[in-house]
This record gives sequence, C-alpha cells and structure tokens, in this order.
Amino acid sequence: MRLEQVHTHPDPYAPYLLSQAIRAGGFLFVSGQAAVGDDGAIVGRGDFDAQAEQAFRNLERALRAASSSLGRVVKVTIFLTSMAHFPKIVELRRKWFSAPYPADTIVEVSALYSPDAMIEIEAIALADQAGE
Repeated sequence: MRLEQVHTHPDPYAPYLLSQAIRAGGFLFVSGQAAVGDDGAIVGRGDFDAQAEQAFRNLERALRAASSSLGRVVKVTIFLTSMAHFPKIVELRRKWFSAPYPADTIVEVSALYSPDAMIEIEAIALADQAGE
C-alpha cells in the first residue's frame, strides 16, 4: 500500500515533522487540527468558540487539500481541555457535518500541544471523491 503525504499551504505543522494528512488505501488520516492560524500561532487565546471554529476550518482545509470533504468524514476524535465545552461541540457538529454524522469520540485531556490550545480534532475520511 502506497502512502501519500498531504500538504496544506501554508502548513503551520511542517516545523513539527508531521503530515497534515496521509492518504492510504482509500482513506485519509488527518492529523489533529487545532486553532492554528496561517502564522502558526493559536487563534482566539482563551476563547473556546473562536478556537473551535478555527479548528473546524483547519480540518476542512486539510480535507480539501486531499480532494476530500467534511461530508466524507467517517470518524472524528475531538480532544478538549474541558468537557464544559461539550454542548458547543454538539452545536458545531450540526454546523460542520450533516447526516449521516461521522462516528465520534470526545475526550477531555489535561493539556494539548500548547498551553493555549483548548481543542484539537483528528479525522478519518474517505480519500477518493469518485462517484460523488
């Protein structure tokens, strides 16, 4: 099976030696997308709503870079630094996804890669849009 690295432009994660996504066997495995702006800095420090919107925008951008889309996502894992934000996640799932909604795991963690990061979203999606 061939692995293909997916790049976004700009790619704020390149300095960390990770791929935005990897295409393998008809699937796309998207790395955790946080509230990182094009400059590599956290967007919305201390503002969960702003960070969550940016994380979903970054997820969408990574999927598009691989010729996929939010409608092709089959599984997401959402990491939160506080489950107090769970109701907002339900609202955002309604905004960014549509039925059939992807399988989902939401996990509270004590910290993410930056002390300012409050959310990170990783996903598995169908890689090929042929037939859509």
